[in-house]
Amino acid sequence: MQGFFNIDKPAGLTSFDVVRRLKKTLPRGIKLGHLGTLDPMAEGVLPVAVGQATRLIPYLGEEHKTYRAKVSFGAVSDTQDAQGQIEYRMRPAFSREELIKVMTSFTGVIPQVPPMFSAVHHQGKRLYELARDGIEVPREARTITIYRLEMEELVWAGDYLQADLLVECSRGTYIRTLAHDIGQVMGTGAFLSALVRVASGVFQLEQAVSLSRLCEGSPSDFLLPLDFPLGHLAAVYLQDESQVLAVMNGQSLSWPNRLPEGDLRIYSMEGRLIALGRSQGEEGTTLKPMRVLKTA
Repeated sequence: MQGFFNIDKPAGLTSFDVVRRLKKTLPRGIKLGHLGTLDPMAEGVLPVAVGQATRLIPYLGEEHKTYRAKVSFGAVSDTQDAQGQIEYRMRPAFSREELIKVMTSFTGVIPQVPPMFSAVHHQGKRLYELARDGIEVPREARTITIYRLEMEELVWAGDYLQADLLVECSRGTYIRTLAHDIGQVMGTGAFLSALVRVASGVFQLEQAVSLSRLCEGSPSDFLLPLDFPLGHLAAVYLQDESQVLAVMNGQSLSWPNRLPEGDLRIYSMEGRLIALGRSQGEEGTTLKPMRVLKTA
């Protein structure tokens, strides 16, 4: 079994919990790996690589992530989300226009400091391990990209002014930190009260399957092909069995014309993905297998 699952992760589970449940469902010994961690509070798209697909993860490129987030203004949280200790600050008194203006300053390429409650390493320990012991350490800002930040609704929810945001961002963005930082600029504080990932690269929420349905049914029915997330790579089709045998043995092939630059998908005559490779040589006419897939 090999390919990708597009799972709609429920709230209350870690990404590792999802993988652990899958391991109990799938035949023993199958390797799994999730693409992009979701916090336990978050729901939505969690792609999981199965079998040989785990070897393709480095080739998936810079997938954009898209989220729908609820941000509550008027309080802060030590975890920057609703699962932490909430400290009420004030009743917000800003306008919709003022919030939109501040949000504009958080679009594009911006620095972001990872939260203490995160899996980032610091001197051999995860930050969340230090945070649980009451230890806070300096963290270096990382560069992220917010491609789109739109407000869909702004309503009162009890003492909080709650904004529904649509966020399209680069990998490695912490949405709860984005909420916290916007709240700091607004002067009221803010925390992330709900989060749904609606897309991770080509994996869309509309096509995702619930974890319970996958585990209770026939998992192979929901398996996406190995090349599902590799459409951004050019494809090369071999012409005969001798070429297939050479590629499967990791041998380079002379190609009759110039190959596209960058990583390439290599297919057998039947249209089966058997390897990823690159062009080599000054003329770009040598096909070098870089990652051979044992797909039999």
